[in-house]
Amino acid sequence: MLKMNDIGPQAYRDAMSHFAGHVHVITTDGPAGRRGTTVIAACSVSDSPPMVLACLNRENPRNEPFAANGRFALNTLASHHHDLAAGFSGQTGLSSEERFALAEWDVISTGAPALKDALAVFDCELVEAKDMATHRVLFGKVTGLRLGDNLHPLIYHDRGYHIL
Repeated sequence: MLKMNDIGPQAYRDAMSHFAGHVHVITTDGPAGRRGTTVIAACSVSDSPPMVLACLNRENPRNEPFAANGRFALNTLASHHHDLAAGFSGQTGLSSEERFALAEWDVISTGAPALKDALAVFDCELVEAKDMATHRVLFGKVTGLRLGDNLHPLIYHDRGYHIL
């Protein structure tokens, strides 16, 4: 028989640290301003139409531009992007301008910053934003796509960055 118990936030975070995930930098730009942050919680929703989702901490008011601009780019990171991932995660205390200065960016279709040397860029129009507990789930229809070189991906596992 399974024993049910209360699951506290720290126990949950400890268990999730065993979950390996691909590292992305999600970006936006528009009337509400430019913003970028590192995310692990992102995945495909559908291939017809092409859609992705990404989860952002909604308790951070600096993440409001993603919903307000109605567009975002999900930039999939490669092994050489460790410093970029750390910079956009907030671990280094860099300003938004300093974060974006760490790499070369352009735009594909929506105007959201697209990382030029990403493994892949999914440029999206926001279809829906769903608030769930501490996070906001962004659902984006992919309107632009860029495939980069097939390099080793950057993975987050056990509270650190690793190369697969």
